[in-house]
Amino acid sequence: MSQLENWRLEELPLPIDLETKAVLKSLPSAHAALAELKGIASSIPNQIILINTLGLQEAKDSSAIENIITTHDDLFKSELNLDSFKSLEAKEVQNYISALKKGFELIQSKGFITNSVILEIQKELEGNNAGFRKLPGTSLKNSSTGETIYTPPQDFSEINRLMSNLEKFMNDPSICDYDPIVKMAIIHYQFESIHPFYEGNGRTGRIINILYLILEKLQSLPILYLSNYIIENKSDYYRLLQHLRDDENWEEWLLFMIHGIEKTSRETIDLIIQIKELMMNYKHKLRDNYKFYSQDLLNNLFKHPYTKIEFIVNDLKVSRITAANYLNKLAEDGLLKKERIGTGNYYVNEPLFNLLSARSNH
Repeated sequence: MSQLENWRLEELPLPIDLETKAVLKSLPSAHAALAELKGIASSIPNQIILINTLGLQEAKDSSAIENIITTHDDLFKSELNLDSFKSLEAKEVQNYISALKKGFELIQSKGFITNSVILEIQKELEGNNAGFRKLPGTSLKNSSTGETIYTPPQDFSEINRLMSNLEKFMNDPSICDYDPIVKMAIIHYQFESIHPFYEGNGRTGRIINILYLILEKLQSLPILYLSNYIIENKSDYYRLLQHLRDDENWEEWLLFMIHGIEKTSRETIDLIIQIKELMMNYKHKLRDNYKFYSQDLLNNLFKHPYTKIEFIVNDLKVSRITAANYLNKLAEDGLLKKERIGTGNYYVNEPLFNLLSARSNH
């Protein structure tokens, strides 16, 4: 069934109770998984390691939903900023990481997800200042048939009105006392339906998901990402969004998102445990065999799955020659794999690379 001609996107909160018995029953296990993830994330001493490694993972998956496809190899190479390597797709994914970090910094300093924060995120993603859509003509089409499946609000003043309403709904708890996970799912639907930007709505919406969970103190770091779950269930995701617009089938959508949070939390917990084990393994090898061992060196090798001399110079405050000696020695002994690109070398933490790339191949 297609969208009704006179259909209009309503302001939030809706006049119906969305927290059905089934929805309420599914929440405790999702909350338990989120709490466990929050705890285990805090046990990694250098948090930037998780933001970088898991953030790259999310950026890759979130971009893949928009058919911006890149490999882990290209992604880590683009992080090296080597002149000889240029990948447009990997650059877009790097923009996603920047947008995610920017959003995280902004909500940490402001304590709210305002429209100005959302505009900043989208600007960082797309590299332009277009702001909310001012011109009509945007519609969402089926990529294979070309048929219009959804026409979002066209009028600039209506987009502004709905976004102001969404901003209130996100930040003022007195408007609605739903569980924060339920609210996150409602916010995601509403944002994607308003579709306020010309470009980058899906990716901005997925960044808002995690920022909202942080705002609600359910997570401390931007590391829980639903993009892998959305990729695995892409047809359900779009079908359920459309069911909501056509039939107001909220229960199925909310259960889908709650399940996604639980499943993704569990997968992320497993991944962090594996990263921790690998770090311990490297820590022992480095500490027992190298006089130049330091926690900063260990952190560097896990923060950058592909590292280079400049990264070591910056992180350890050593000279280029010293940094090169460290990396070459570790490569000789098989702890890193030395690769060449153009005129520069880079060094791969292969077990970490394999761990991160295996996750999105299953």
